[in-house]
Amino acid sequence: MRRKGEERGLHTAQVSDLCRRRLLSYADSFHELARSYDRQFEPEQGDREVVLVERRLWENRQIISGHLDEMAKIMTEAACEVLSFSPMEGRKKRLLAQALAEEGIQVEGPCYLPREDGRQAIVLTMSTRRGGKVSVEDAADMISVLLDRRLAPSGGSPYVVEGAPQSFILEEEPRFLALTGFSKAVKEDEDVSGDNYAVLESDKGRVTVMLSDGTGSGEKAGRDSERVLDLMEKMLEAGYGVDAAINMVNAALFTAGKDVNHPTLDICDIDLYEGSCQLRKVGGAVTFLKRAQEVEQMPGGSLPLGIFGQVEPEPVCLQLQDGDYLIMVSDGVVDAFGGEDYESALAGLIAGIQDRNPGEIAERLLRMAICAGAGKIQDDMTVGVVGIWKT
Repeated sequence: MRRKGEERGLHTAQVSDLCRRRLLSYADSFHELARSYDRQFEPEQGDREVVLVERRLWENRQIISGHLDEMAKIMTEAACEVLSFSPMEGRKKRLLAQALAEEGIQVEGPCYLPREDGRQAIVLTMSTRRGGKVSVEDAADMISVLLDRRLAPSGGSPYVVEGAPQSFILEEEPRFLALTGFSKAVKEDEDVSGDNYAVLESDKGRVTVMLSDGTGSGEKAGRDSERVLDLMEKMLEAGYGVDAAINMVNAALFTAGKDVNHPTLDICDIDLYEGSCQLRKVGGAVTFLKRAQEVEQMPGGSLPLGIFGQVEPEPVCLQLQDGDYLIMVSDGVVDAFGGEDYESALAGLIAGIQDRNPGEIAERLLRMAICAGAGKIQDDMTVGVVGIWKT
């Protein structure tokens, strides 16, 4: 990183000039490639089958163009990103250094790093004396008390403070805490579930819970849904937005052709600082919001992944409250209840649940679904529960 001083003690850090020029050059190349693919569909004269093939090829080129543009955008943002930070006040800096020195921890260069919504992270270098080791959580607790702020180590920080100096980032703790619990049942006569789930936590105080239901059941369906979640995790960790990541995964399945299966994708994206949530469904089953004895349904609607070249799932935005539960289920759970109003029947059972632990709620709902199906498991069943509490 390259640093320079500015007025009033404010400093900035950004990538080196050489790295920045290379990233921008790569971004320009990707933009040019995208433009080479981005052209109007002009079918040649021919029979219907030829036109359909040409249309399919054109759609694939449009998908590639969109992906290249998205990659160029991420490279440009990385090249132009500038971090502004300011040194900690002298009195607090001395207090921090003296207090942690008594615990065998040496502190260097503590600074403030502005975040979104007026938040501030603390950046500092720490090491221990005489070869000792201290967990970064314990060090963060000490610093929280000294600065009268609730701080927690970022996900990218080292886990342990030890003899060699290392840089740490301590973030303000979010206002909300999310705990998850899952319970699964495999379809009768199968050894592997076609359902899979993933929980992704980011440094920006976000928790993303994903549930994918592979087409059919068994090992092939399980591999398909697992691949979807693996790709989503890689895209999100690389910096793609949720909608862009969904379209990348959808395009990978769409371009594979007619023989590919079409898994569903259910996403619950929670901002723990704001207590807000966005639900996105690509063929996913109903999701429930349980607030005390009240239960709200968020039904699915769109088709599964890979059927069309692009998908635009309309996000459902929720403002969460202390003690809320979000309950995600796969098709096998709601189908077990049968009848025309099976979603409402399931909502009524959810309303009566008194358990507070997300794992226990998931297990109870799964048992209810199995009982509703007369003890038979006609399809893979998965229940995921996210509990939200104020910290």
